[in-house]
Amino acid sequence: MKPIVQISLDLTNIDEALETAALAIRAGVDWLEAGTPLILAEGLHGVRKLREAFPSVPIVADLKTMDGGYLEAEMMAKAGATHVVVMARAHEETIKVVVEAGKDYGIKVMGDNLGCEDRIEGAKWLETLGCDYVIHHIGYDERRGIAAQGLRMPSPLDELREVVQAVNVPVQAVGGLTLEQAICCPEYGAPMVVLGAPLTIDADAFKTADGDLEASLRLICEKIHAYGEVSK
Repeated sequence: MKPIVQISLDLTNIDEALETAALAIRAGVDWLEAGTPLILAEGLHGVRKLREAFPSVPIVADLKTMDGGYLEAEMMAKAGATHVVVMARAHEETIKVVVEAGKDYGIKVMGDNLGCEDRIEGAKWLETLGCDYVIHHIGYDERRGIAAQGLRMPSPLDELREVVQAVNVPVQAVGGLTLEQAICCPEYGAPMVVLGAPLTIDADAFKTADGDLEASLRLICEKIHAYGEVSK
């Protein structure tokens, strides 16, 4: 699979999200994600606005579905989402009905292993139940809580190779990655790179002389796309 650059629009205002999305698409980003904050703030309206503005771009609705899976997936599909997210910690039946809705409405399902005691087994479980992609995810609260105890903050990269090897579907890593770490995910066999927004370009190698955010993001996309076909 060729690398995919996905920008997570973790914003709470649709106008700001649309502006950021337009910048990202111009820079070479492949997929847009209606991040959980945007979903909470704008709901279906936000997804519809993204679809109207970007009619041919894949849109991930980060629902983090735990129950009522069929209806949530159906609603987002009708609003224009092409991908929805269901949690591995949801009941088996919830994952199954999200997958069923995905087939009925022609959208893809991304299974998220956040909170799993064994994230590798969680990833395998998601694939077994029919998810099209695996999100290997260390949550914000988990990372912060561990760091507050004076312990090393876990990273998705810790087990990324093992997750990639354990499943046959594409994997993306999410949760506390620096920009440099996100860019190198294809080296682990994970072709789907997620960049968070609001964007902070914190790598000197990707700063343009004039500090232009769009130009910096274009450099990042070019580097990720330059990996070519990603294999395990």
